[in-house]
Amino acid sequence: MQTKFDVVIAGGAAVGSSIAFHLASHADFAGSILVVERDPTYATAASALSASGIRQQFSSPINIRASLFGIQFMRDIGTILEVEGERPDIGLREGGYLTLATAAGASALQDNHRRQVEDGADILLLDSEALQRRFPWLATDDLAAGTWGRTGEGWYDGYGLMQAFRRKARSLGVTYVQDRVVAITREGQRITAVTLASGETVACGTLVNAGGAVGARDLAAAAGVSLPIEARKRCIFTFVAEDKIDNCPLLIDPTGLYVRPEGQGFLCGVQPNADRDPEATDFDVDWPLFEDVIWPGLAARVPAFERIRPGRSWAGHYDMNLHDHNALVGPLPGLDNMILAAGFSGHGLQQSPAVGRGVAELIAAGRYTTLDLSGFDPGRVARGETLVEAHIV
Repeated sequence: MQTKFDVVIAGGAAVGSSIAFHLASHADFAGSILVVERDPTYATAASALSASGIRQQFSSPINIRASLFGIQFMRDIGTILEVEGERPDIGLREGGYLTLATAAGASALQDNHRRQVEDGADILLLDSEALQRRFPWLATDDLAAGTWGRTGEGWYDGYGLMQAFRRKARSLGVTYVQDRVVAITREGQRITAVTLASGETVACGTLVNAGGAVGARDLAAAAGVSLPIEARKRCIFTFVAEDKIDNCPLLIDPTGLYVRPEGQGFLCGVQPNADRDPEATDFDVDWPLFEDVIWPGLAARVPAFERIRPGRSWAGHYDMNLHDHNALVGPLPGLDNMILAAGFSGHGLQQSPAVGRGVAELIAAGRYTTLDLSGFDPGRVARGETLVEAHIV
């Protein structure tokens, strides 16, 4: 392997490989790119273990717009990421998100809906009666409203998306190596080289930190920057319902529970309460979370879910941005040539197309030229600024 690259990307999952693809295909970039990935099986990568949803049902324009670009990219992925006549198919299903609100959350839901529609998202606002008509299997007695993505929202094969980015990037000349960045050589405000676990030193013009939960934090620390990112475990459970449910979207309950179709059954999960959500160090499934919290809550919202057969389950890690639970993307403060793309807090897969394009623009053009992602600026942490997403109850 050569010992100098114009760009080194630490982390080769969906975000890192999207950056690699977008940069390699950018008209104004003709340099060399190295992607350093510690585990090319991606067995524990969030990209492989995610529930793999995409939505525009956010309250902040930057998140709405990033996902609007993401859904169009996914619709066109067969053309964009075709390699030697092979067109990737990620099984995109636009079944929509259905976000439910009680009276306490109705106002926030309505405000969010207005912003979503203003930005071009195809989201319907439904009152309790309309919810019951459209989704007759839903218990609506305590609900005031809901928003449903008629198009543009749904789910897909997240592992397939990641692999499609990776394969296309490699076809464009990007070098991938199984290794890990363990040290950084810094001269003033510039990163001049990285040292790999294998002992090799690689000089670089730009370093992109897309290392995920623990990797991104540790790599930033090696450069003298502290990041508020920690791994948080999220468990996904699957089941088959004995009774049929027609036209089920990805449902988000006011309690935070979610469920969506998966094959002939369903998958589901919930964000745990703070007292059972420490920094994650393992991938053990929290089975009592399903028995004690998720199943009773789902059965109360969808009575047909009272009779189910539990299936397989797994756990993955969010790279949780503890500052405000939104992505940290852009140059790190005090460093001219180290770009961060981490802290996605569960939004990484759906935002990987937009973030990949945006970081490529920063490197190739020195600025965002399409979608402005400056709201994700990591400098907001030191400034005490937050990117707020309204919570619906």
